[in-house]
Amino acid sequence: MRTIAIMNQKGGVGKTTTSVNLAAGLARAGRRVCLIDLDPQAHASIHLGVEASGSVDTIYQVFAGARTVEQVRQLVSSNLWVAPADLDLAATEVELVDAPGREYVLRNALQAASADDHFDYVVMDCPPSLSVLTINALSAATEVFIPLQPHFFALQGLSKLFETTALVTRRLNRQLRVSGIVLCLYETGTRLAADVTDDLMRFLDASDPQAPWSQARVFDSRIRRNIKLAEAPSFGQSIFDYDGQSAGAKDYGSLVNEVLAAEAGAAPAEHREAA
Repeated sequence: MRTIAIMNQKGGVGKTTTSVNLAAGLARAGRRVCLIDLDPQAHASIHLGVEASGSVDTIYQVFAGARTVEQVRQLVSSNLWVAPADLDLAATEVELVDAPGREYVLRNALQAASADDHFDYVVMDCPPSLSVLTINALSAATEVFIPLQPHFFALQGLSKLFETTALVTRRLNRQLRVSGIVLCLYETGTRLAADVTDDLMRFLDASDPQAPWSQARVFDSRIRRNIKLAEAPSFGQSIFDYDGQSAGAKDYGSLVNEVLAAEAGAAPAEHREAA
């Protein structure tokens, strides 16, 4: 099972869009996928038509010790389950402040899943902050994907993300690695996007071989600005169901193919070359 945390502390960079459409694309490819919404805003849940209200169990109940992941997840389409979030999830920051092993609540919950509850992929949509929820995701994950808008300030924030993953790797999860960077809201043909992408690749090439991001690849797939990606959540659908012929569907379809290729170690050696 590949357990992937989709993380960026900056909002509006395509994090939830990437989480949802990556999970949906992998499910369409025949993989069993569980998307865990760890953002109290619950945008990933709403994106797939799940609004937690009333008696609907959410991932908050898992953190509270009242439910298992198996009990809160919902089947939303073939091969795709969602463990939804709601605003109550924001309370975990306070409720877990003195709890022993608070960083491992989610990892323990995933490890406790029954053999019948096996998934090929667990994709976690992290909140846009370095909170206890994000730390739980990083402690449970084996991989981190970072959606990044190719702007100058995004590169500045990336160094903080790398520092966080290095800290978690040293103290909480030796298996954690930054394995991919997804360039989102990409404006094809602009000088800025090309320059920032080049700077990012040079930085990765010069990284310490022992750093948890040393093997990170910049995915060849570029997620272009596309109005259909913005429209899809209001219909409670992934981009593949909303408009499978759109540029957004093609871009995320390409990203899914790259992720699947890595299952067999088939990622190209020249993965850092510009597309």
